[in-house]
Amino acid sequence: MLLLQCPLLLLLLPLSSRMQKLPTRDEELFQMQIRDKAFFHDSSVIPDGAEISSYLFRDTPKRYFFVVEEDNTPLAVTVTPCDAPLEWKLSVQELPEEASGEGSGEPEPLEQQKQQITNEEGTELFSYKGNDVEYFVSSSSPSGLYQLDLLSTEKDTHFKVYATTTPESDQPYPELPYDPRIDVTSLGRTTVTLAWKPSPTASLLKQPIQYCIVINKEHNFKSLCAVEAKLSSDDAFMMAPKPGLDFSPFDFAHFGFPSDNNAGKERGFLKSPSKFGRQTSSKPRVDLHKVCVGNKNIFTVSDLKPDTQYYFDMFAVNTNTNLSTAYVGTFARTKEEAKQKTVELKDGKVTDVFIKRKGAKFLRFAPVSSHQKVTFSVHSCLDAVQIQVRRDGKLLLSQNVEGVRQFQLRGKAKAKYLIRLKGNKKGASMLKILATTRPNKQLFPSLPEDTRIKAFDKLRTCSSVTVAWLGTQERNKFCIYKKEVDDNYNEEQKKREQNQCLGPDTRKKSEKVLCKYFHSQNIQKAVTTETIRGLQSGKSYLLDVYVIGHGGHSVKYQSKLVKTRKFC
Repeated sequence: MLLLQCPLLLLLLPLSSRMQKLPTRDEELFQMQIRDKAFFHDSSVIPDGAEISSYLFRDTPKRYFFVVEEDNTPLAVTVTPCDAPLEWKLSVQELPEEASGEGSGEPEPLEQQKQQITNEEGTELFSYKGNDVEYFVSSSSPSGLYQLDLLSTEKDTHFKVYATTTPESDQPYPELPYDPRIDVTSLGRTTVTLAWKPSPTASLLKQPIQYCIVINKEHNFKSLCAVEAKLSSDDAFMMAPKPGLDFSPFDFAHFGFPSDNNAGKERGFLKSPSKFGRQTSSKPRVDLHKVCVGNKNIFTVSDLKPDTQYYFDMFAVNTNTNLSTAYVGTFARTKEEAKQKTVELKDGKVTDVFIKRKGAKFLRFAPVSSHQKVTFSVHSCLDAVQIQVRRDGKLLLSQNVEGVRQFQLRGKAKAKYLIRLKGNKKGASMLKILATTRPNKQLFPSLPEDTRIKAFDKLRTCSSVTVAWLGTQERNKFCIYKKEVDDNYNEEQKKREQNQCLGPDTRKKSEKVLCKYFHSQNIQKAVTTETIRGLQSGKSYLLDVYVIGHGGHSVKYQSKLVKTRKFC
């Protein structure tokens, strides 16, 4: 079913944030306009099964419409923010009786229908605020006029919207493998070799998938849309027209959208250049590079600077739909030209450290003032790492660290500490380390010795599970998240989940169960329970508990795999 077949929608286009050109009622011509994707660049109409790209001015809301003509229709709406957080909501209201069917007789005057629609508030179905790719999915939606309202309060920004009434058959976005991480398999002074698992959309469904890698020195990206917005932030892009003015195809070319002249061509990021680099501007711009490598699952990035930290993101792109899905990004520091330098730790400041497989890193901590004690806090993001601490050449500590550990050592005037961090044989390691001489400076939350989540088998029902976990004497915020997984999901796959340093801000809003504060002065009673309801019978779920410290840093407990009863 198309979202645009109802003639009423032609009368609703003037209701957007600025006046739209009404398409003709001639059905043949209207269908021709629908097929012309340039028609949707500055339209309030959302097509069925096609992604649209548009632009928001700061503090200027924008509204889109689409019509679902029949009850019990599946519906999926995906909104992708690009370079700024968005506030958006989806609502629905009943169609006017005169416009809800094919009908006969004279339609109501345009102004009367317009007044009738705008006077009705509609029912809000979903709302979201943030910069994650978020979606609304319903297996059975009522017929009606759907409104999508978007607002950017931070700055002028791009965004993308995809809506479909056939989500099961469309599957426009590539699916991620069970291990969506990028592995750093080789590290040199000017090269980094990356490897990743193929998308099931390519390996199982045999759809054409190619992989695009993004390299930069600042941070990881959550979507390819955010990358394209960053690449397009040149002078021409900033010359945005004022609200209320029409856009021309020339304007859209500057905004990174294909114009009429480009309409059947591939986007720039789908080309395969021989060397990575910007192709959207001849001017030297931000240090951000993008390269697409076809269907390869391993690639060596070259021409990097020695002793420099880079962030790597990889996107699977369905070349049929031109839509993409982000893998879990990673970061790595290239080798030094000569002898490896020792990283200096600053008192009370968290430092990110990357260690290649079987590799090692050296850090140095030299307190500027006399001190009685020194504290080292280590948060291992992936697998276990080994830490050794020497004070003026004397070995004080040698431990393996998994998760979060804190070590307090006796201080000494004018002492210098050398820290050696060694990775493991399984793969690359990432960790966060904090050194401080201030006993109250603790950015990482305190953890109990046992960070497992316990599930009560006798309390399982067809729609709920009850779990418990330990807390500490320190009052912290705990957030619990759930994610439905396949029945063949096992412990090995659970270990391959994204790195433990990623906090709840990386999770989808729909996966959040609740957040609460908890502590107990009696450590023997520092336990809390929660019943997670609204689950489906006979389904498996992966549960995660995050504890968030006063400094804002979060740590994830060990994931727990649970399954609801099939029969009750």
